[in-house]
Amino acid sequence: MKILIASDHAGLELKTHIKNLLAQKQISVEDLGPQNTDSVDYPDFAQRLCEKMPKVSSSQQPEILGILVCGSGQGMAMKANKYSYIRAALCWDLISTQLAREHNNANILCLGGRLLPNGLALEMVERFLTTQFLGGRHEKRVLKISQ
Repeated sequence: MKILIASDHAGLELKTHIKNLLAQKQISVEDLGPQNTDSVDYPDFAQRLCEKMPKVSSSQQPEILGILVCGSGQGMAMKANKYSYIRAALCWDLISTQLAREHNNANILCLGGRLLPNGLALEMVERFLTTQFLGGRHEKRVLKISQ
């Protein structure tokens, strides 16, 4: 599994914690920026990540997942979901994260760096990476998202 990760200036600190967690788990991570807290525009970094995501069927288990972090997570999710092959989920707790993978086959996790405690956010990342899409009755619904 490979993870693409990006943030804006408000999400940089949480992004760094996430990268450290993934390094401990020996998961391949590609950091698409930024590298400092200078003010940047979050849509630019969401676009950078989305354009590197594989365009796979919405029913397939993705081999590459994305993580986007900004102040609220909302702006990143809005930009990412402009792409038909992206299912970016703005999550706020463990159950929203789990359901985003199980029911929606989300391929990008969006997090609010200003809203989530680091510990919870790291648990959410782990849940996102270890939860599988259930398929079945959810598959036809997920297909409708991309249409």
